[in-house]
Amino acid sequence: MKRLLFLIAMAVWSALITRVNAESYPSRPITLIVPSAPGGPTDTLARILAESMRQTLGQSIVVENQGAAGGTVAVGRLARAAPDGYTIGIGQYGNFVLNGAIYKLSYDLLNDFAPIAVLASNPQIIVSKNAVPAKDLAELIAWLKKNPEKASQGTAGSGSPAHISGVYFQNATGTRFQFVPYRGAAPAMKDLLAGEIDLLIDQAANALPEIKAGQIRAYAVTAKVRLDAAPDIPTVDEAGLPGFYVSVWHGLWAPKATPADIIAKLDDSIRRALADATVRQRLAEIGQDIPAAELQTPKGLRTLQKAEADKWWPIIRAAGIKAE
Repeated sequence: MKRLLFLIAMAVWSALITRVNAESYPSRPITLIVPSAPGGPTDTLARILAESMRQTLGQSIVVENQGAAGGTVAVGRLARAAPDGYTIGIGQYGNFVLNGAIYKLSYDLLNDFAPIAVLASNPQIIVSKNAVPAKDLAELIAWLKKNPEKASQGTAGSGSPAHISGVYFQNATGTRFQFVPYRGAAPAMKDLLAGEIDLLIDQAANALPEIKAGQIRAYAVTAKVRLDAAPDIPTVDEAGLPGFYVSVWHGLWAPKATPADIIAKLDDSIRRALADATVRQRLAEIGQDIPAAELQTPKGLRTLQKAEADKWWPIIRAAGIKAE
């Protein structure tokens, strides 16, 4: 009987401490893990939001980049972190969806994390070097069909969003070309500019500066609507490849079992950030779309993540894509 009373007392005490901690959260700096190198779209988004969250939460947000192995190392670190709200992680759908079908992971992407909110989405743009003779998407597809296996598309590595989008494009158009892996989007773009590769299916945030400078040719945005930042680029529907929608969306997660009160505070800080006019302007400038209100929630992120896994995992497995 005494042992039972002791266990009950300990449970009550633990619940009380958890509640007190949640109510005082945050009382020290928060670490935001970024599963990519500095300077890329994920890092840029993380730093824009971290600045706004700092003002709302009253604590600094320390951004830590760890981009090895497709982000799997960084996401694994998040999975092992204490569920106290002081370590959180941003990631795009490659890190928290695609990797589940590509790598043998020590954690479960769909069940070992506490979702917080969808942060932004960044459609891709189908682009080529200027020397490619095709002037629009229909001509590009025709050119690829006339030259099977001769053209090359750069990717940020096996299983990266650019790689998966390329496989999806081949399946949708009946074309075949070579994939050239790089250590990231930046070196792939560098070789496209140098004429070493022919194509990229790249995030708008990466491709827009070079498109606007006239250094590469844009064929279509992989979305239902045109980009505000580049209204002259047609959508895939308008360009003749209807339904070819690919969005590199980002979300925010915490370790599993993070208290609901803490998740709610983090979610509130994200909602406030995404409602801020300055933040919205900065995201628009890099081609990032603000998600609908229902997606700016733990439920919204969980639902999107599961739906994306259902869509992409069969495509990845059918193509036999594995980590190199």
